[in-house]
Amino acid sequence: MTAQKKIRRKLLAAHRKLREVRMIVKGLVSTQHPLLAHIIPVRRCNLACTYCNEFDDFSDPVPTEEMFRRIDRLGAFGTSIVTISGGEPLLHPDLDAIIARIRKNGIIAGMITNGYLLVADRIQRLNRAGLEYLQISIDNVTPDEVSKKSLKVLDAKLALLAEHADFHVNINSVLGSGVKNPEDALKVARRAIEFGFTSTIGILHDGNGQLQPLGPREREIFEEVMSLGKQSFARVNAFQHNIAAGKENDWRCRAGSRYLYICEDGLVHYCSQQRGYPGIPLAEYSDEQRHREFFTQKFCAPRCTVSCVHQIAVIDNWRAPQTLKPEALSPRGSLVQVSGTSPRP
Repeated sequence: MTAQKKIRRKLLAAHRKLREVRMIVKGLVSTQHPLLAHIIPVRRCNLACTYCNEFDDFSDPVPTEEMFRRIDRLGAFGTSIVTISGGEPLLHPDLDAIIARIRKNGIIAGMITNGYLLVADRIQRLNRAGLEYLQISIDNVTPDEVSKKSLKVLDAKLALLAEHADFHVNINSVLGSGVKNPEDALKVARRAIEFGFTSTIGILHDGNGQLQPLGPREREIFEEVMSLGKQSFARVNAFQHNIAAGKENDWRCRAGSRYLYICEDGLVHYCSQQRGYPGIPLAEYSDEQRHREFFTQKFCAPRCTVSCVHQIAVIDNWRAPQTLKPEALSPRGSLVQVSGTSPRP
């Protein structure tokens, strides 16, 4: 790597860090805006990992102009971060324009990908579009019937990212249900560090996004990978120790308010594992509805393993107890709240 490239990357990293700090300060000062939104430009994926319930093999990409409208709506909310997910977002033909639209709205731009479609030119295009964060989950060292997202296949892609990416790269290894060789998580994490990336670890949830406890050796590996990831951008992860032990977490999930999941149909959901709640079109999602969800207890929260929602909730966990409870489902699939007036955050 040339000295010029090293300097450029250091400057870009410092700029990202400054934007992160601004996001945190803004989130602490005000609760009136989403901190993170996941948005789906295409549900189709080029892989078929058996544990995943977030893809299909037939959906068309969301039209680009519709994606622009959704991003602009999130911009109007004052959203701090938008992460593009899927499916496999690299299958969208206008992904670069979507990333650029996020940046045009002053929003931090991230993406989650399986990495298979990354080549040098594609990485450089992501640089030019303004991508700031990218995450790849690697499930094993060699492919098996559960997952093809293996280090054997993706190691060459990681080398390309190390050479060409101007954005931050995080590699997420996994433990839990469906993982045959838990030692693989440690090998993946160590390889990520060798490339100069950050490393995190996720615990695979069941089909409802709920936790399953790790075995003794899995917990040892979990702790070692956690220690490797101390410098990770996702280092707000104390909740994962309870997840690893199969224990419930006592926290205030702010899904539907500080965290939004927008599916390919443009509906707002609590998260990828609770699609259907509240199930309201983003174009119709109001400040009042976001305010209501800020104070609504989530029935799935104690045993939830969805890390991004946990991490976002940390900013508000010290304030605004949740006093509203979901009562029933309305005919359109959204939650009907217990009557009463919620307090101001």
